[in-house]
Amino acid sequence: MKLLLTAFDPFGGSPINPALEAVKLVGEVPGVRIVKLEVPTVFGKSIETVAAAIRKEQPDAVLCIGQAGGRYDLTPERVAINVDDARIPDNEGNQPIDLPIFADGAPAYFTTLPIKAMVAKIREVGLPASVSNSAGTFVCNHLMYGVLYTLAKDYPGVKGGFMHVPFIPSQTVNRPTPAPPIAQTEIARGNEAAI
Repeated sequence: MKLLLTAFDPFGGSPINPALEAVKLVGEVPGVRIVKLEVPTVFGKSIETVAAAIRKEQPDAVLCIGQAGGRYDLTPERVAINVDDARIPDNEGNQPIDLPIFADGAPAYFTTLPIKAMVAKIREVGLPASVSNSAGTFVCNHLMYGVLYTLAKDYPGVKGGFMHVPFIPSQTVNRPTPAPPIAQTEIARGNEAAI
C-alpha cells in the first residue's frame, strides 16, 4: 500500500507545527510505502499542493495531519464541511468568512478512512485518541474537504481523511490551561499506529 502523508507548515505566529515535526519522525510501517509532504497553511494552495501530489504519486490512501492546540488526544476527523470561516489569517493573510470551498461540492464529505480502527490502534500503543466530529473551519477543514472532493471526483478508489494532533510541550509554556501537550515523538508513534 502507498500512503501520502501530509502535514502543515507552522502557522499563527508559532515557530513550529507539531503535526509537521511528528510526520518527519514517522518511520517505517510494515506493508506501507509512505510519501511525506509538507503543505502550506494557505487556503487554496493547500488543496492544490496535495492534489498535485495525488496526481504524481497515485497513492492508495491520503492521510493529512494538522494541529488542534488544546485537544487532549489524537483525533481522526469524521467529516469536513464545505465552508471556509477563518478566525485568523492564513500564512498569506487570507481570511475568508463564510465562503464555500467548492461551489459544486457537496455540503460535506465524510472520511473514507477507518477512523474507529485508527483510534483503537492508537490507544493500543498507550496514547489517547478519539473520533472528532468537527475539523473546524480553518485550513485543516479546508484541506480535508478539498482532498475528499478531489478523491470523490477523480480517484474514487483512493481512501482519504484527516487527523488532528495536540500541542507539543514547548508550545504550552506560556499558554493558559487547558493546553495539554503530547511529545512529538509520541505523536509520531500515534501516527504510525494509525497508519
